[in-house]
Amino acid sequence: MEFQLGNLLADVVRGPQRDTMSPAFVCGAACHKAIDAFTDAHPVVKRSRTRIGSEQRRFSGVLVDVFYDYYLASNWERYSPIALDAYTATFYASIQAHHLAELPPNARTLIERIVRHDLLGSYVRVEGVERALRRISTYLNSRWKKQFALEQGVRDLLAHKSAFGGDFDEFFPALQAHVAALTIGRIPERPRLA
Repeated sequence: MEFQLGNLLADVVRGPQRDTMSPAFVCGAACHKAIDAFTDAHPVVKRSRTRIGSEQRRFSGVLVDVFYDYYLASNWERYSPIALDAYTATFYASIQAHHLAELPPNARTLIERIVRHDLLGSYVRVEGVERALRRISTYLNSRWKKQFALEQGVRDLLAHKSAFGGDFDEFFPALQAHVAALTIGRIPERPRLA
């Protein structure tokens, strides 16, 4: 569970906060970083990024990442023997029962929101993708004091839905193999959301 939390919260728990976390959490965060590096450099992902319109091109990596989460959630049964709703329910219950107190306040707040609104499960619907992109825009708006509307990128998802799906189908097995090679014995057999 701590490995999964580290993987999920790697972008939130950083620096000195991460130093107080368990070795399994730190390993999960390192896995997240390895996933990001592999993903950003992969030619299929680069091809997907070219499908993003010019008005959102600056954030094409973010959009493609969220779009791929949509394809993973939509095709979950291809990658896991456990149904998505059962997987997320078990994950949420485990976090609430054992791990919330161990998290830094900012991560705890995020996890509480994820659980309350079933944000991991929401990726199965285009509306969930749109809400996720709206949340990212809100974060960017407050951080950079500029207005962003990444949720408008959903138009690109809908316009190229089949092409993005094909890209994901080509990319995800390569990602799984890469992660398995990096973390044999340290990564759960289930795919990652988020």
